Amino acid sequence: MQTQNTTITRQVRVWCAIGAAAAAMGVAVSAHADMKTSTAGPFTYVCGGVAADEQAEMRSEASQYDMGLLFTQGGRGEYLSDVNVKLMRNGQQVAEFTSTGPRCLIKGPRASYQVVATYEGTSKRTTVSPGEKNVQMRW
Repeated sequence: MQTQNTTITRQVRVWCAIGAAAAAMGVAVSAHADMKTSTAGPFTYVCGGVAADEQAEMRSEASQYDMGLLFTQGGRGEYLSDVNVKLMRNGQQVAEFTSTGPRCLIKGPRASYQVVATYEGTSKRTTVSPGEKNVQMRW
């Protein structure tokens, strides 16, 4: 009986491990699927960068974009998403989008832009220019 229980215990462990691996892959796949290129006005952007595979993809795609923003909060720099982003030029709004991850890469007409980013009702402002790919906004 001991041998049969040991065999069943091993089988349960194997199936648990397979289930955990499948769940982990499912999370990675769905997180990766959320990273899509979008447009807002004359801008193309992609947001993401939470999972390790997204971070690697963002690094590899960074050369195709002019500017980048990183949204964090607190002293430990915890990543934020669902940040409303408005790009302004000469006092006029030229684009608006909501981030789907903490890092957004942006490509558009080459100029400096004022960024008004709002998270949970609190707005922060900064300026982003071509070549600046790691402008951090912290709440």
